[in-house]
Amino acid sequence: MENLLYTNHTFEKLAFIDQRVNNREFEDCVFKNCDFSNSDFSNNTFMDCQFIDCNLSMTQLVGTSLKTVDFKNCKLMGIQFHTCTDFLFNVRFQDCVLDYSSFANKKMPKTKFYACSMKEVSFIGTNLTNASFENCNLDNAIFNDTQLAGADFRKAYHYKIDPEFNPMKKAQFSTQGIVGLLDKYDIKIE
Repeated sequence: MENLLYTNHTFEKLAFIDQRVNNREFEDCVFKNCDFSNSDFSNNTFMDCQFIDCNLSMTQLVGTSLKTVDFKNCKLMGIQFHTCTDFLFNVRFQDCVLDYSSFANKKMPKTKFYACSMKEVSFIGTNLTNASFENCNLDNAIFNDTQLAGADFRKAYHYKIDPEFNPMKKAQFSTQGIVGLLDKYDIKIE
């Protein structure tokens, strides 16, 4: 990746493990079967891009712009998304592993998470208004001062959310998910 600007380019089977790729712009690009684990992608811009079957675990994204970026079947473990640029931050996730990642203080209204593993993900101070978590495992995910108005948790599971510390007007939950809202009271629901 020598160029500073890539447009309408497809990258396949790249292995940039423990590498540094900084100050690049990618527009309408597709990344397929790439391994960028433990790399430094700080200060890059990704606009209208797709990552498919990629490994980005532990990749650094400090100052990186993610503007309408789709991740499908990707490993994104331990990514500190909260270090990305806020301006036009827009991401979608399908069949991804996001375990131990952080979206703290990000504005992510209407974000779609579909069939993702999100164990111990931090959503502290995140705006997830009208977001959806369909078939997502939120085991030990941290929700604190998280805006959840209108969020859809009907098909999510293993979440524990305290309604006293997370505004959730008109959020949607399944009957089975009620336990995740009352966990702190240590009561039995049958």
